[in-house]
Amino acid sequence: MTTPTITALRAYVPDTTGGADYHAQRDGHWIDDHISSPMAKYPQYRASRRSFGLSLLGTVVVEVEASDGTVGFAPTTGGEPAAWIIENHLTRLVEGAPVTDLERLWDQMYLSTLYYGRKGLVVNAISGVDLALWDLLGKVRGEPVHAMIGGAVRDEIVFYATGPRPDVAQKLGFIGGKLPLRHGPAEGEEGIAATAERLATARAAVGDGFWLMLDCWMSLTLDHAVRLSHALDEVGLRWLEEPLLPDDYWSHATLRSRMPAGMLLSSGEHESTRYGFRALLEFGKVDLVQPDVGWCGGLTELLRISALAEAHGAMVVPHGSSVYSYHFVATRQHSPFAEFLMMHPDGTEVVPMFSPLLVDEPVPVNGRLRVSELDRPGFGVRLNPDRPLRRPYPR
Repeated sequence: MTTPTITALRAYVPDTTGGADYHAQRDGHWIDDHISSPMAKYPQYRASRRSFGLSLLGTVVVEVEASDGTVGFAPTTGGEPAAWIIENHLTRLVEGAPVTDLERLWDQMYLSTLYYGRKGLVVNAISGVDLALWDLLGKVRGEPVHAMIGGAVRDEIVFYATGPRPDVAQKLGFIGGKLPLRHGPAEGEEGIAATAERLATARAAVGDGFWLMLDCWMSLTLDHAVRLSHALDEVGLRWLEEPLLPDDYWSHATLRSRMPAGMLLSSGEHESTRYGFRALLEFGKVDLVQPDVGWCGGLTELLRISALAEAHGAMVVPHGSSVYSYHFVATRQHSPFAEFLMMHPDGTEVVPMFSPLLVDEPVPVNGRLRVSELDRPGFGVRLNPDRPLRRPYPR
């Protein structure tokens, strides 16, 4: 049978909140409520991450169409700037290629954008195209993505929950709860004391057997991170996540050597490509890497990052990203659990992470998801027909 070729690559933006840019939420959402950030050292930007522009980009939806009429798609963060890159640059590389040429297309997209890319927005755009290509190939072959990358190694995926209420996460069946840090270095010892009190309250509510983690979102100095880690040792913190600026690999290694022995160091949400993760693993000495498949280079690059992490004895637990990471987690022994972002405004209910953008998006029940729920072709989700998309740069 003749292999279909890619006839069109298109980029759209939804005129709605939510979607892949999970920070683009309405007022009152927990994800924007006094969460520490690198900008929190400036008082005017401390109460809200949206105040310095975190939610400005929005979502971009990438669509690829094959010569047999099959269409694959994927969302990621990037909005109109990413749509411009996709429509005006990446199309010349992707259109006309066989739908099977994922490795070559990734290589060409990455190499052709090196002079203005390598990380950030450009790699987000490449990630979205790569995920859409995997979705397309799965639909052409009639196979789920997890079957195309080695097959499932488990029957179900277990989850921890990220949100403001670990006590609720425990009642909903999750194996752990990850809280966002609220008080950074600018708030000094009082901030450390407030964080320790908050975690102690959480521990009292959930008991000793439930995991507690803390997401620091790149906001700490090395000294503050060391002091905070020891202040939280009594609550049995499972890991300290992304405490330092992502490019400071050397301070990660120093922190790893000065943290309590039983506490894991996690990072990688804002890291890109195998090269960045090689530095994080070899220089940074992290125990657990958390690439976002929509930001790190897509599934093609996540598979490379995964092999690298496994060789270093590190776990890979992708950051959020719903089905786009679930298919990966189902296939890797060193990805023993997955993250679920509690995107309900109060963090008290399980709702689809990419709502309202996607249809058929599976969610964990009692903190678990059967891999059989991922057995539809491609990534197994559909765009919501009731949410119109706008193509800002049609060709």
